[in-house]
Amino acid sequence: MAEAERAALPPPPAKSSRDGAEAELSPGMERRPEPGEAAAAAEEEEEARPASPPFFLLYPGHGGGAAAAPPGLWRPPAPRGGAALPVLVLSYPGPDGAHPNYLMANERMNLMNMAKLSIKGLIESALNLGRTLDSDYAPLQQFFVVMEHCLKHGLKAKKTFLGQNKSFWGPLELVEKLVPEAAEITASVKDLPGLKTPVGRGRAWLRLALMQKKLSEYMKALINRKDLLSEFYEPNALMMEEEGAIIAGLLVGLNVIDANFCMKGEDLDSQVGVIDFSMYLKDGNSTKGSEGDGQITAILDQKNYVEELNRHLSATVNNLQAKVDALEKSNTKLTEELAVANNRIITLQEEMERVKEESSYILESSRKDVEKELEAQIGMRQEMELAMKMLEKDVCEKQDALVALRQQLDDLRALKHELSFKLQSSDMGVKQKSELNSRLEEKTNQMAATIKQLEQSEKDLVKQAKTLNSAANKLIQKHH
Repeated sequence: MAEAERAALPPPPAKSSRDGAEAELSPGMERRPEPGEAAAAAEEEEEARPASPPFFLLYPGHGGGAAAAPPGLWRPPAPRGGAALPVLVLSYPGPDGAHPNYLMANERMNLMNMAKLSIKGLIESALNLGRTLDSDYAPLQQFFVVMEHCLKHGLKAKKTFLGQNKSFWGPLELVEKLVPEAAEITASVKDLPGLKTPVGRGRAWLRLALMQKKLSEYMKALINRKDLLSEFYEPNALMMEEEGAIIAGLLVGLNVIDANFCMKGEDLDSQVGVIDFSMYLKDGNSTKGSEGDGQITAILDQKNYVEELNRHLSATVNNLQAKVDALEKSNTKLTEELAVANNRIITLQEEMERVKEESSYILESSRKDVEKELEAQIGMRQEMELAMKMLEKDVCEKQDALVALRQQLDDLRALKHELSFKLQSSDMGVKQKSELNSRLEEKTNQMAATIKQLEQSEKDLVKQAKTLNSAANKLIQKHH
């Protein structure tokens, strides 16, 4: 069954005799090419790259992931009761090539799926480990390698005296303009003494951002500014498309991880960022007993995958070796220039010795005059120091007087505030008393008027009583 599924894999392109010799080596062995052979391999790779570059598609398993696996795709058989293994598809365009946008889309899909697997595996392993991670932790190293590949995807090449250079440090420097909090780690990266290349600075920046637990925030702010990123990336690069935003969202989960890195002793300039696919091709759900044969078959299939990847990475190694040879040539030129500069320095030192001998006589003759002038200046300096001490004493006395005056002024202000408060209280009391007096006067006037009315009514009653008495007397007299 495994042989039938393996037959469905698309055949690789024809290999040269040199590639066949490399394929015979075991996956764990490395072959160092000769300089002429490395240069020829680099030229062949440069010529063949635009016509038919191989690309990879990673499918997470049955029924999952961002892309669906095409029909007839070979995938390693899943163990009984275990989860489906991820599938990495190696595709070769035809002789006419493929559209660049299609190839870039496949590369973006591969990188996004690798980022998903890397972030998921890092979070799960870190939570199971239950401690602070350091730079030696393998899943963390692979995460940085994947992030580096994502940031390098679609970078525009800049020409230097050593050739074309692609560095992701330029886009990362923009983050401090978008998020002020990133200025601290950018300054820290620039101050590190051991970093000499932009790649090393970019790697150090990623580590510091992860330690700060703001890597997702910085990446989102950077991806939202496509107008700034267009200076560094091609239009169909990962950072310019939707996959970049998805990866930035996935980075939020890394905020649960605590990491601690020591940047001073770590060589970030010369590290080779190669993705270790074997970490993601392993099956964690192992079974016992009768399921052993299925596990062995899955492991063998995974081994075949790794060997296939090894063969394709050997071409990259040859290209890197050619670049190393070019760097060695440039280093030889720099060494020759350094020797010329050393000879020039020796000549300048001899001239300096001659100038010193000539100037010694002039210095000796002018030394006495300088000593006299120095004594005069010392006397003036002593007088100035004495005057300065007197001025300082006077300033101290004036400062003490000024402090006392300020204290008195504060006391007067407090007293003024207290008096104003008492004055306001007394004014309110006077107003209340005046209102009470006016009310009492009104009531007094009312009572006086009432008394007058009562007196008048009393007089009227007296008159009526007198009238009634007189009338009563008259009636009594009439009776008698």
